[in-house]
Amino acid sequence: MAQISLTFLVILLTIFCLSGMVEPACRRCSRSRAFVEKQCEATRYTKLCVQGLLPYVNSTIQTQQQLAQVALSVSLSRARYTRAYVIGVSKQLRQKRTPDYAAVEDCLNQINDGVTQIAQSVKEFRQMSIDGEKQFLWHESNVQSWVSAALTDATQCIDGFSTYTIKSKVKATIKAKVLNVAQVTSNALALFNGYTARHRASFRAKKP
Repeated sequence: MAQISLTFLVILLTIFCLSGMVEPACRRCSRSRAFVEKQCEATRYTKLCVQGLLPYVNSTIQTQQQLAQVALSVSLSRARYTRAYVIGVSKQLRQKRTPDYAAVEDCLNQINDGVTQIAQSVKEFRQMSIDGEKQFLWHESNVQSWVSAALTDATQCIDGFSTYTIKSKVKATIKAKVLNVAQVTSNALALFNGYTARHRASFRAKKP
């Protein structure tokens, strides 16, 4: 009987300890979600913003700058994934020598440019943190220019398919993937602009 009571006590203590660990973790999750939802309100595709960023956000990401950096990294990841898919389609069309190969190649070139531009933006954003206020506006302008160019490339890729008769399933898949890249990138740019605007306002307020 004593042994059973001791075992029961151990179980109770274990449950108590686990509940004490889970509750703070849940609170941290709630805070992270609330933070992401608040920041995503400034984006054009709010629901996509929240869904896309939550898996990558933890309790250590608590500033607009950090969230914008995550958003740009997610955009780059989506763009690279889409490029890999379009490369596969391009190879298949090339082997079959279909007339739609040219449209996919044009789209692939635009996606390649977009990947390069977003990658440059990610590096530039990191450098912005290192250089501080002296080069802030220069880095800000570069990131905005490159991300905007990537958005233009994605739009041109989608528009380019309107005059071609690619199989409906392939066409729809490419357009959906590229559209997702465009929307995620648009959200990343909005978050970046929100961060830089607040940063500049804060810097002006601190100046004597």
